[in-house]
Amino acid sequence: MDLKERISAELETPDHQPAPLTDATPAELAEAVSLFLDNKRGRQIKIIDMKGKSDICDYMVLATGTSNTHVQTLGREVEYEMGRRGVDPLHVEGRDGNTWSVLDYSHVMVHVFTRETRDFYNLDKLYGDH
Repeated sequence: MDLKERISAELETPDHQPAPLTDATPAELAEAVSLFLDNKRGRQIKIIDMKGKSDICDYMVLATGTSNTHVQTLGREVEYEMGRRGVDPLHVEGRDGNTWSVLDYSHVMVHVFTRETRDFYNLDKLYGDH
């Protein structure tokens, strides 16, 4: 069973203790984050390979929420689901209902925005494939 199938099955049985992600690669962590965001109806989810583009992280996961509350919910969901799997963020910004939430998982940075904020900062263009 691959990572996507395993996490999808775990999300269908929330009372079950999920398998840890403590030994996951940065690519697997980014994929897991994208699945958690998708499960809570995050939009425009994109994983950007940052190797060779930045020393800050290996992967950046971008997602759009439909409102400030949805942005907050998506960020909390990622933090909750990763925590259930033994992976806690080094730092979190934007927990207080802002238009942008950032979770730092060392090798994976997670950015959740409202549409307007994502359009304004345009990280997709700044770090995406050119």
